Amino acid sequence: MNIILLGPPGAGKGTQSAGLVERHGMRQLSTGDMLRAAVKAGTPVGLRAKEVMERGELVSDEIVSDLIDAELAGMAPGMGAIFDGFPRTAAQADALDAILARNGRVLDHVIELEVDEDALVERITGRFSCANCGALYHDTANPPSTPGVCDTCGSTEFKRRPDDNEETVRMRMQEYRAKTAPILPGYEARGIVTRVDGMAPIDTVADQIDAILGG
Repeated sequence: MNIILLGPPGAGKGTQSAGLVERHGMRQLSTGDMLRAAVKAGTPVGLRAKEVMERGELVSDEIVSDLIDAELAGMAPGMGAIFDGFPRTAAQADALDAILARNGRVLDHVIELEVDEDALVERITGRFSCANCGALYHDTANPPSTPGVCDTCGSTEFKRRPDDNEETVRMRMQEYRAKTAPILPGYEARGIVTRVDGMAPIDTVADQIDAILGG
């Protein structure tokens, strides 16, 4: 089973990918994580990526494609893959088809996590974490039981990600609509796109995805 999880940043792709790994024994192929691991390990593609990043440039589609190709080649044939963060553009979608074909795989499902932009802004801008233990909280959805005190470790120090602000979230939504959403019609023509409510509770979204995958 090979699937793509689509949705703007903050839609819950990472959370749902982790659940699929646990429940179905699939491999999450997150381009960001794979790039960091390849650079750290000093693999051939990692060294190429490191040179590019040290110049302050964006890693090319070719490098990302080679990274994914190598990961798939090293996986057991029966292990399912979850593509998280790739493809983001029509060119990357074409590259993925070629990569899958080279590795004797087919794309089974494209699952889009649909979100309401205003609600997503509230979800992301309200989140924060304990600076000591990393426990996650939200201003309204999941505040600490005692205001200003971490439920897990009792610390009173908290932090927010600097990019968890409304301007950044709306810019990312705009980029998603402009670059990534246009790849959906091609997959829809193949009859493999399903949409789920990304604003639903995490367990509800997981149940919807499991139903799409056949339990």
